[in-house]
Order: sequence, then structure tokens, then C-alpha cells
Amino acid sequence: MQPSLASSVDRMIVNLMTFADAKPPRRLLYVVNEDWAFLLNRLPMARAAKKAGFEVHVATRVNEGAAAIEAEGFTLHPIPLRRGGTSPLSAMRAILALRQITGRIRPDIAHHSGLQCCVYGSIAAFGRRFPYVSALTGMGYVFTSATWRTRLLRAILKRLLPALLDRPGDVVLVQNPDDRAALIDLGISEKCIVLIPGSGVDTDALQPLPEPDGPITYGFAGRLLTDKGIRALVAAHGIVRSQGMETNLLIAGNPDPANPASVSMEEVNEWTQRPGITWLGHVKDIASLWGRCHFAILPSHREGLPGSLMEAAACERAMIATDAPGCREIVINDQTGLLVGIEDPKALAQAIAKLATSPALRARYAKAARELVVSQLSAKIIGEQIVRLYEDTTAARSGPKLPF
Repeated sequence: MQPSLASSVDRMIVNLMTFADAKPPRRLLYVVNEDWAFLLNRLPMARAAKKAGFEVHVATRVNEGAAAIEAEGFTLHPIPLRRGGTSPLSAMRAILALRQITGRIRPDIAHHSGLQCCVYGSIAAFGRRFPYVSALTGMGYVFTSATWRTRLLRAILKRLLPALLDRPGDVVLVQNPDDRAALIDLGISEKCIVLIPGSGVDTDALQPLPEPDGPITYGFAGRLLTDKGIRALVAAHGIVRSQGMETNLLIAGNPDPANPASVSMEEVNEWTQRPGITWLGHVKDIASLWGRCHFAILPSHREGLPGSLMEAAACERAMIATDAPGCREIVINDQTGLLVGIEDPKALAQAIAKLATSPALRARYAKAARELVVSQLSAKIIGEQIVRLYEDTTAARSGPKLPF
């Protein structure tokens, strides 16, 4: 009997130790306004989190990205979120849906992406213990427009954001120093702000491409917004063509009706009637775009850290961008490309002509651009940084563990 009792005690101890070691996976909830935005901007870090052992959940408005999100092994939670909407009823529906989701899955940490989701997500998390990361990327239309409406909204946010985002143990995530300074100016405590440059780019999948044959071609990839500088780029292209240079402009992207700064479809159709302009719409295979271009252009007013330029750099392309927040983190003047002023078509045309007529300069910038993303901005490097942030944040918030 005694050996049998001893064996039973041993098995009990082993079972207790196994139970203690078999911890449930940590649950991570991403809150993003659109499924395509998650796939475009958050996928590398979500993959890194899954690889690190997190159970990844995604709460978003579902359009056509459900299959792609679920194929990654993530759990999808549709929410009735209307991007760009200001209806209090619509906001309450989204907040209630998020509160129900967090109550059901009990996340260990949440990652709210974009201003709208940061506000809704933090309200939905009121009174709950899990920490959240508020990712304010690029600061959006509210911070790039000078209308009376956006000035009023900024004044409201200056009172609202510190109350929502400055919760002890939570983190506010930015992608460049300018956004950090803007948030401090809005009243966010500097000690809770963390800077991680971008979401990372897959430098294994995106490899250096040879320059195409034929006329000099430059490409733009992004939503067709005034804030992205698309009108200035079209004007600059016209200047270059008027100077006798047979250059081509490829535009990859669509208008965004939910954004007040969007151009109209009629305007896009008018552009395609001009010499040398081709509109491609949404391009799924970004490498195919940069394979057709000699260099990339993004004359944006403000960015977090532009994914389109990081992808162009990974494909070893020289770049032109505006000397604006986010853009100057990837386009380092006379190293990886050229910087020009915001809404300055003449200066943009001069930069285009300079790169168009200098293969050696393009090659030097392109090589340095590829080296920059490989050494500092790859999905692996950024993924490690974001996983470390999740782990540190959850560890700081977790309560004491019971000893066995």
C-alpha cells in the first residue's frame, strides 16, 4: 500500500507541475477600423506576436479581408465600425461591440490602431484590467487639415486624449519623433509614449529588382488623398512632360470616400486622359509595381512611417518625398532619395528630372534605401520590438502568481 500511495503522490505532483506549466496562451486583441487596413499595416507585427505564442484576435469592420485574416490563424470579430463617421449612435454601437468582445475573450492586452479605434477601444476597456497599446499612426486628417472643424476637434482631443490614453501601465505607440512631440503637446505624458518605427517590411519576400527597360517611370502607391500629395504629383508630372521629358507616372491606389481629403473618381478619370499617366487602382502585388518603376514618389503632408516607401526601398528603389513627419524617416535627403517641400509641384518636378536623368544617383540612393530597411525596418526587427513591448506591458500589469 505504501509504494502505491507514494506513486499516487508522485503522479499528483507531476500533474500539478504539468498544470502549472500548461499556461493558456496570452490573448492579444487588435482593434482596427478596416480589415484591409489590418492586412496592410498590422500583419507583420501580428505574425510576430503569433510566432511568440500569442493567440491573436482581430476586431474590425469586415469587407473582403475575412478569408485572408483567418488564413493567418487569427480569430476574427466583426464590429459595426464606420470609419470617418461622427454619429454618436454609430460610435456607441462600435464601443458596445468591443466591450462585448473583450468581456468574452478576456484579452491579456489590446492593440488599438488609429485615432478612432484608440478612442473607442479605450472607452470600451473602461474598468477592465487588461492593458492596451494606443497606436496613433500619422495623426491623420485631424492633424493635417486646417479647417475650423478640425481645429475644434483638436481642441476637444486635447482634453479627451490624456484622460483616455494616460491610464497607468498603458502605452501610446508612435512611429516617428514628430508624432511623439505632437502628442506631448496634446497633453499625453511623455513617459507612456513608446516609439517603434513602423510595422516592418518583409525584406525576405521583397528583394532588389533590376530597373525596367523603356522610358523613365515613377510610381505612387497610396490612397488618393490631397493629404498624400497626389494632386501636387500630377501637377509636377505635367511640368516634367512640358519640359520635353517622356516620363510616365503610375498611380496605384483608390479614392477614399470616407476621408474628407479624398479626390473624386471623376478627377482620377481626367488624369488618365493626360499624357504619361496610368491609373492602376489597388495593386495586390506591390513588387510588380516597383518592378515597373525607376523610382518611387510620396509627396505626403504627414505619415507615421509610410509602408509604400519602405516596400519600394526593400525592392531597391530610390525615392522622392516631402520633408514631412514620417517621410523624412525613410527618405534621408541625398542618401536614400530627395526631399522637397509640401505642395510644391515645381520643386517636385525638379527632383523628378534630377533622378530621371541620373542612373548613377538612382543606383546610389536605391542601394542605401535597401540597406536602411534591412538594418532597421525589417519585419523581423520591428516584430521583435513590438513583441517585447507586449510582453513588458502585460508583465507590468499582471498580478501576483500563486506558488505551487
